[in-house]
Amino acid sequence: MKAVQFQGVGELTLADVDVPKIGDDEVLVALRSVGICHSDFELLEGRYIIPFQYPIIPGHEWAGEVAEVGRGVTGFEPGDRVLGECVIGAEHFGFSISGAAAEYFVARPEWLHRVPDELTDSQAALVEPFSCAYFAAMRAGNVNAADTAVVFGAGPIGLSCVAVAATLGARVIAAEPDPARGELARRLGAEEVLDPTSDGFVDQVMELTGGQGAGVVMEASGHTSAMAATLEVAGFNARVVNIGIDVGRSATARLGLIQSKQLQIRGTIGSPGVWQDTLRFLARSGLDLTPMITARFPLARAPEAYASARRTDRNVKVHIENGARA
Repeated sequence: MKAVQFQGVGELTLADVDVPKIGDDEVLVALRSVGICHSDFELLEGRYIIPFQYPIIPGHEWAGEVAEVGRGVTGFEPGDRVLGECVIGAEHFGFSISGAAAEYFVARPEWLHRVPDELTDSQAALVEPFSCAYFAAMRAGNVNAADTAVVFGAGPIGLSCVAVAATLGARVIAAEPDPARGELARRLGAEEVLDPTSDGFVDQVMELTGGQGAGVVMEASGHTSAMAATLEVAGFNARVVNIGIDVGRSATARLGLIQSKQLQIRGTIGSPGVWQDTLRFLARSGLDLTPMITARFPLARAPEAYASARRTDRNVKVHIENGARA
């Protein structure tokens, strides 16, 4: 079968490998769609956050179909449409253990969730990044139509934050300097898009909120300047959630605002314990995240897909498809 394989630092190939064999407690899944994530490039560059060894097959944002089940597996059968969680104890699917960027791959039933009939394969392959935004919204607490939410960043996680906050009823202001990504934010529910790098950014937020500031702030860019700005645009008693990842850098921030505004600040990592709720939310709300898929490639052209995904000036989310229902 064909599989994307990272064979060493900077060494990506579409390899011919054997179809994996499953144990009694495992499931063989046929790929339908898999998204390329920024963290895949960290893996390719040899600097992922937990230990791993080359060669490794990437792919952790995926949807597939059960091809075979082990003798001890109950609850799943061939033909079931499934997707899977990617953090399994100390292991990370698609990072420390081989992932979904292959015609077939191995999963365990406890990782898997059935794909609701309401979701296409393309939509299902966006559940992993969206689940992070959904978890952040739940951590913010009771986001609703009474709230104005400022979302920093319009990458896949930021756009997902825009979408979930808007679907919950909040008025959303997206903070994103790139016009094309700003337009995507509007398509997914943002009522206003502001450039957070402009000198008048904070004043604009205050003007749009009648001088009150935002009741909810979600930082999904990972830029230290944006992390500092969350304190500036937050209103009194606001809920601030940091989702964007930054390790080791620093920025000047007016930390006294945490106390004087009585801010509630939380950080999130991943999406633990919310996958079933996320799937129900997407199925019942009808929220369609596929506008953020800006390029699609068949598995046979996977190296081109990864090259395209590096062009963040052109693409937001690139999917590799293998017989997917878009």
